[in-house]
Order: sequence, then C-alpha cells, then structure tokens
Amino acid sequence: MLDLFSGFPRITGLRWFNLAVLAITPAISLWGLVTHPLYRSTGVASVLYFFFSMLGITAGYHRLWSHRAFNASLPLQLFLMSGATSAVQGSCYWWARRHRSHHRHTDTDLDPYNSNRGLLWTHIGWMVFETDLKAGSADISDLRKDPLVQWQHKWYFPLLTVFGFVLPALIPGLGWGDWKGGFFYCAVLRLVLCHHATFCINSVAHWLGDTPYDDKHTPRDHLISAILTLGEGYHNFHHQFPMDYRNAFKWYQYDPTKWFIAICNLLGLATQLKVFPSNEIEKGALSMKLKKFKEVQDSLTWPIPSDELPVVQWETFQEEAKSRLLVLVGGFIHDLSGFADKHPGGKAFITSSAGKDVTASFFGGVYAHSHAAHNLLSMMRVGILSGGVEVPAEHSIPPSQKLYIAQATAAR
Repeated sequence: MLDLFSGFPRITGLRWFNLAVLAITPAISLWGLVTHPLYRSTGVASVLYFFFSMLGITAGYHRLWSHRAFNASLPLQLFLMSGATSAVQGSCYWWARRHRSHHRHTDTDLDPYNSNRGLLWTHIGWMVFETDLKAGSADISDLRKDPLVQWQHKWYFPLLTVFGFVLPALIPGLGWGDWKGGFFYCAVLRLVLCHHATFCINSVAHWLGDTPYDDKHTPRDHLISAILTLGEGYHNFHHQFPMDYRNAFKWYQYDPTKWFIAICNLLGLATQLKVFPSNEIEKGALSMKLKKFKEVQDSLTWPIPSDELPVVQWETFQEEAKSRLLVLVGGFIHDLSGFADKHPGGKAFITSSAGKDVTASFFGGVYAHSHAAHNLLSMMRVGILSGGVEVPAEHSIPPSQKLYIAQATAAR
C-alpha cells in the first residue's frame, strides 16, 4: 500500500514563500482554464517553453552542475541556466547542493528528501515545511568557484521573475496578441507542470518500478517515471552511476535529456560526456539477477543432499526392493513406490525394474528423459549404492545428472 506519511518529521514551521508559489500558481492556472480559451499557438508555445524549463533542470541543474556528467560551452550553460531559472525551483547553488547531499546520504535523516518519510514528504513536504532536519554535508567547492552559478544565485529573484513569468507571457502577447493566454498557460500552467514533473524525480522515481542494479536504497526504474520527468525515471541506474550523462543505459529507453546532451555533443556545445564502463554496469545488473535467482532457489524444495543419504550395500538394496519399488539410476537408489501409477510411459516398465540398475535405460537406452524427469527423479532419492556404478560412455548424460553422479561418487 502506498504510504504517504511514513516517518513524517516534526514540523516547526512553514516556508511561506515556497508554499505561496506552490499554492497560488495552481489556483491561477485553474482560473485561466475556466476564464480564457487555450489557443493552438499559445499551447504550442507553452509546450516548447515547458521543455526549455525542464531541460534546464534535468540537463542543467541535475546532470551538468550537480553531477558534472559533461562539460558545456558558455552558450549552452546560459541556455540551461535560463531554462532552469524559468522553472522557479531555487538557485542552481541551492538546488545542486541539496541534490549532492541527497546522493551522499540517500534514505537517511541527512537526505533532504528522504524517501523513508513517505511519498508526500519527498514530493512536496520537504519544500514547504520547516523541521529540525538539516541536509548532510556535500562537496560544493566547484559551485562556489563557478561564476555563472554564483551570479545566478545572487540575482535569482529578479531572474526568476523575468524567465519564469515575464518572458513566457511576452511570447504569446507580442507574438499574436494573446496576453492572457501567455500569462495563464505559457507562464503559470507551464510552471505548475514543471514543478510537479521535477518533484516526481524525488517521489515517484523512488517508489514506482524495479531495482535492476541495486536494491540497497529506494531509487527505482520505470517508464512512467521517465515520461513524467523527461528521462529521469531510470533512477535506480542513476543512483548507481550518478556521473553518467545518461539515465537510461539502453538505447531504446526513454531519456530525452540524454538525447539532447548527445545532440549538443555532435554540435560541439557539450564535450567530455561521462559514461560508466558497460562491463561494470552489466556486472551490477547480473548481480541483481543472481540475487533474485537465489531468492527463487531458496523458495523451492530440492533433493536431499547426497552427504545426508545413507550408503547402501547391493545386497540390502536387493532385499529392500522386494517390499518397495526401488531402482538404481546413476549410483542413487530411488523409491518410485508412489510414482509408478503416474509414470507417463506406463506402470509396467517401472514395476519390472524393481531392484535393477536402469541407468542406461533412463539415459536413452529405452528413453532419453528430459531435465524435468531428472529433477523429479532426484526428489525420490533414498540412498547411495556402495561402490556406485559406472555409466557407459556412449550414453548422453545431461549436466544436471553428471552433477548427481559426481556427488554420489564423492559421498563414497
């Protein structure tokens, strides 16, 4: 069940500016939807400006400045910084510092958006509530020395007014006279969608999906999260390989931000794109698959280990076979008393084999049994014949049965 409030911290106050922005902008958007029609040109402009804002966050604040996943030319830095400023999510210095703390202290009290505190906290609570919690330490020496980051931090509020509200309203207003539409849709509604699309990186991407690379922490991979966040939804990959410029390792996975950075690289605007070695990525994926296989293995019932089976003399085997249906296959004695009536090949052959070595028949002399048959037969082991048995070389033995024989030999 989805837990919205798990571990919600003690509230000491409200962040009134953040609360005002996150409450008033949706209200204005709803008012605009009710009172003013959305024209096609304004709709197109709003969508384009939305991608401009989102790329500023995903490619700029996140992959460039928070993780240094690539180097950007000054024109690209200005483009991404302008777009991120238009998303009105705090300065790059503030945003990147907390994001680095999130990665260093994931899912702990030092993580600003600790997912163990519930979906509501990670989506919006950490931004609107004052608490006693403090973000953990993180190295931000490069951000302190970055002149563009520091300039935007200093002038953040005037810049957010220009790029977040004035410029998007001017485009439809000056372009085709739709001033109200520019404000309601291109500026405010676009901003609301940007906010919650980005917030999904901290909330939904830590809740929905699977963990193909590591399950120690909450980040998960899911297509829906990727669609909501412009490619940031392959979050399990990202937390394992944070300096990789990709969030989606596979070529077909939805990651527009990765494609944007790759195009910028082709144009010479982005360089030194960092990628984690594929060999190590595949190791991580294989480790998780093996772990899941181990969980499945542990949930199944397996044959009694050979070292726990009694070693039986040939004479004892012959005597016991008079009272119950015992057969010898590959050095193991099997009790088929409860299986004879279920044998696909009929009961007669099995009952006539009591007390006999039917290894050759089982391995193809009469019928080359399947792996399923080998597995089922192994569950009927009751002992190991003293001295074992030599299996004729001409008979094809499946690898699983070779292991059974090896175990029997070792038990002798």
